[in-house]
Amino acid sequence: MKEDNQTSVTEFFLLGLTDDARLKIPLFLLFLLIFIATLMGNLGIMTLIKISPHLQMPMYFLLSNLSFVDLCYSSNIMKTLLTNFLYERKSISLVECEIQLFLFVCTGSTDVFLLVAMAYDRYIAICKPLLYTVIMTKQSCISLVLGTYLIAFLNAMTVTMFTLRLSFCGPNKITHFYCDILPLLRLSCSDTSLNEALLFFFSGSLMVASLVMILISYTYIISTILMIRSTDGRQRAFSTCSSHFSCVLLFFGTLIFTYLRPSSNTSLPQERVASVFYTVVIPMLNPIIYSLRNKEVKLALKKNIGVAFCK
Repeated sequence: MKEDNQTSVTEFFLLGLTDDARLKIPLFLLFLLIFIATLMGNLGIMTLIKISPHLQMPMYFLLSNLSFVDLCYSSNIMKTLLTNFLYERKSISLVECEIQLFLFVCTGSTDVFLLVAMAYDRYIAICKPLLYTVIMTKQSCISLVLGTYLIAFLNAMTVTMFTLRLSFCGPNKITHFYCDILPLLRLSCSDTSLNEALLFFFSGSLMVASLVMILISYTYIISTILMIRSTDGRQRAFSTCSSHFSCVLLFFGTLIFTYLRPSSNTSLPQERVASVFYTVVIPMLNPIIYSLRNKEVKLALKKNIGVAFCK
């Protein structure tokens, strides 16, 4: 009987972002606009980098990959979020839930590691400019990106495989708008101590190590910028890096708040609000910030728009 109870739950019900029926249609329209902006912004950045000869540099190769991952990352979550606003209770099978969890961890981890790679690229460009073309070759950039995908895939596989060992025997209501690891751990009737330790020490250590490497890179970058005698040179360097660093702080801040705080074993509305930032807002902001704060991207955009009108 115990074994039958443990295998009885084959689907979950996602409770969504809010229970207030009056807010569901306005929120649906808001998040639909955000999703459209995310699609257009990231596809636009990828296309612009592809067709612009003077953007064929390591920085923009990494940015193009970040836009691709953000597109996949946001699409995986937004399709469930938008559906939740249209139905009172959105059901999702256990298999679909595990697939969404895998895609979420894989794309989210890739996002984290690509931000590290971009910080390293800026460190080499600003702190060791004479060695930039030697270190950041096309082959090294491809290896760097493939390495981020591989580590993210292994991280996602580890988290998902350890989640598959859990049993669910009720209740089956997920207090979230997508299948995340913390809500699933709360619903499991198995011993989740191994999963919690894995989440904290393995995934958590990767997250913290990534943030530390970014902070170290930007410490060197800022100290180098402050030694630049030219005011115009300092402004250009700060303009290039400040947008990247602001996105990094918002992204990592909300991730750490959700997964590494001591009270993460309790279900709080703040968790869902924080999740909106790193699953919905950041993928939309990345192309906007990088295009508005980057002179080369704006120049390429103006040139291509001009060519399109001339045709």
